[in-house]
Amino acid sequence: MNNKSDVEQLEIIEDLGDAHIGTSELTPLRDDAFDLSDNEKIDIIREHFTKIMETLGLDLTDDSLRGTPQRVAKMYVKEIFNGLNPVNRPEARTFSNGYDYSDMVIEKNIQVTSFCEHHFLPFIGKAHVAYISKGKVIGLSKINRLVDYFSRRPQVQERLTLQIADALAEAMETDDVAVFIDSKHLCVSTRGIKDQSSSTITSEFRGAFKQKDVQQKFIDFIKTNTEL
Repeated sequence: MNNKSDVEQLEIIEDLGDAHIGTSELTPLRDDAFDLSDNEKIDIIREHFTKIMETLGLDLTDDSLRGTPQRVAKMYVKEIFNGLNPVNRPEARTFSNGYDYSDMVIEKNIQVTSFCEHHFLPFIGKAHVAYISKGKVIGLSKINRLVDYFSRRPQVQERLTLQIADALAEAMETDDVAVFIDSKHLCVSTRGIKDQSSSTITSEFRGAFKQKDVQQKFIDFIKTNTEL
């Protein structure tokens, strides 16, 4: 990094420090993000991760470490970051609300496992998602799949919350949606302040859920102990 722009970028990064900022509701992606195939991406990431491990002084001839660059590359592309690629987006199939159910539908305690885009460390928690039908219903597992899809990318929890709300509102053709996420960030608990006890809560209430009584009803439901 020997030109002025690189130096300026480093200064900006240092000034931000551990600040968790979000620049857009959309995941920042280049226009050519999907020009390479998954296998091509895996090959490139493997080569770069090999360099990282070697730079750290690790002996990649050791049987325990020999396959690590390939495993990490495959994990990035095929597993924990496969939500970057829109071809992996689950179909949010809906059905007619033939039984005229008019109260809120809540899918609670949905597992969230995502990666903070600032340090590439996991944040893990639960999402609670609700909607009020305006003529459509959705298979409950589809809500879980939408949460999982948007989680499987480098994320900011605030953005994840909004992306889930957008996807559900679009599928259900209603603004009456709510999303509540409570998670622990390993970038907080394992580095920096190293706070093991704190968690982060984000929420998005739209349409009818902006009404205090409806919002409170949703919160009361997600606080209810429903363990079987």
